[in-house]
Amino acid sequence: MTTHINPSTLTTEAEPETQAQIVSLQTPPKRGVSRRRLLWARFKANRLGMIGTLWIVILIFIAVFAEFLAPYGVEEVQRDFKKMPPQRVYFVKEGDWLPTAPFVYGYEKVVNRETFSTTFVEDRSVSYPLRLFVKGMPYKLLGVIPTDVHLFGAETGGTIFLFGTDSLGYDVFSRVLIASRVSLLVPLVGMLIAVTLGSIIGVASGYWGGLPDLFIQRFTEVLMSFPRIPLWLALAAALPADMPSFNRYLGVTALLSLIGWAGLCRQIRGKTLALKESEFIMAARVAGSSQRTILLGHLLPNCISHIIVVATLTIPGLILAESSLSFLGVGITPPLVSWGTLLKEAQNVHALLSIPWLLAPGAFILITVLAFNLFGDALRDALDPYSKIR
Repeated sequence: MTTHINPSTLTTEAEPETQAQIVSLQTPPKRGVSRRRLLWARFKANRLGMIGTLWIVILIFIAVFAEFLAPYGVEEVQRDFKKMPPQRVYFVKEGDWLPTAPFVYGYEKVVNRETFSTTFVEDRSVSYPLRLFVKGMPYKLLGVIPTDVHLFGAETGGTIFLFGTDSLGYDVFSRVLIASRVSLLVPLVGMLIAVTLGSIIGVASGYWGGLPDLFIQRFTEVLMSFPRIPLWLALAAALPADMPSFNRYLGVTALLSLIGWAGLCRQIRGKTLALKESEFIMAARVAGSSQRTILLGHLLPNCISHIIVVATLTIPGLILAESSLSFLGVGITPPLVSWGTLLKEAQNVHALLSIPWLLAPGAFILITVLAFNLFGDALRDALDPYSKIR
């Protein structure tokens, strides 16, 4: 006996399940959040890291356009205003309550006949408005375009010393802005050299092992065992005293980078030892990949997140190193200026008591080092695959 099955009955009974399958096949699967967006979300959630990043961006902008932002040139001397305290910028004139354009008052020099010390007193009868895009000492914008336009300045006859002047009459604010270029460029170039050497040597040491690994690790231990400051002093003192400023700048950068790669080399070696027995490395060997391909194409990219974090945390140490060498007189020399060279004049008690505003470069060093540390800490959390968005 033959049983007949109604096709319509089957279609009706299986319709919900079949339709769900059809819909699931026709609807494209939802894509997850891209790695780039996930990293940015993690990084953005760290408020201190964002503050540090903002300061770093501002500082890079200052370093690039330093001469334009500074009201005076790095070698422009104000002989009548030596050791002048920082000037206050006013928005309301005395005896008035309506705000006006920013201005500064004139100053009178008063000499104490007993101590022969000079003080500056505001002359409220004379005021000088502050203007934008004023002409001043000529310079080359971005090192190429000759111009004499500065972002702001006082009208003819007036002065604007936001951080005061030093004992020679140089504007501290202008010199701090211009010195940021050297104080940032030396650590950045040194970091690139140190990270490149430490990454490549560390990966090669961990992958090859044997005698090369033994020799490299003993050499790094020797470098890391020396006290940093005496070693820097000895190497910097070995540079010729009559070396031009730019060549000495390159020499200091090379010295800092050639010493700073040892710590990163040890860290990358440890990660390489953990990765070289992984399945993807074994597959690359079976596929006939060369050692160069395995080192540079597989092992090094897998260490890149760690390298980036270490690089950002290396910059503060190099900033302090350059500032220390320049402060001790064996680093950057005039006519180049850095934050360390500007602090040299504030190394005695008399200067600190009479001209405390000379410590302004130290405040920039402190804030910049803190900003890079916050940026590196936020970047480390963002690159951690187990971290969560707060």
